[in-house]
Amino acid sequence: MSDNRLVYSTDIGRINNEEAKPQAQAKLFKDGAIRIEKQTKGRKGKGVMLVVGIDPQEHDLKKLAKTLKSKMGQGGALKDNIIEVQGDDRNKLKLILESLNFKVKIAGG
Repeated sequence: MSDNRLVYSTDIGRINNEEAKPQAQAKLFKDGAIRIEKQTKGRKGKGVMLVVGIDPQEHDLKKLAKTLKSKMGQGGALKDNIIEVQGDDRNKLKLILESLNFKVKIAGG
């Protein structure tokens, strides 16, 4: 059962010989608008706002996420081309995005 493949090296860390996973495709909408969704699932009841539908080839998502988080005064993250902002003030987030020249719709309940 000896498989002579390298699993870990102190020189470079964990070795992963599997093919690189393709990056997640951005969810874009035909009407050109981006959506602000609310999500609490898997977050112990804490709500986050998801900004979905921004084309990562046209906009720097990392910079945009930082701008949104600072203007909202909230934490958040960028995961799989989706910007997450903590809290539930979707109207304020919509106004900030509209001031940045985005067409915005609030999705969900």
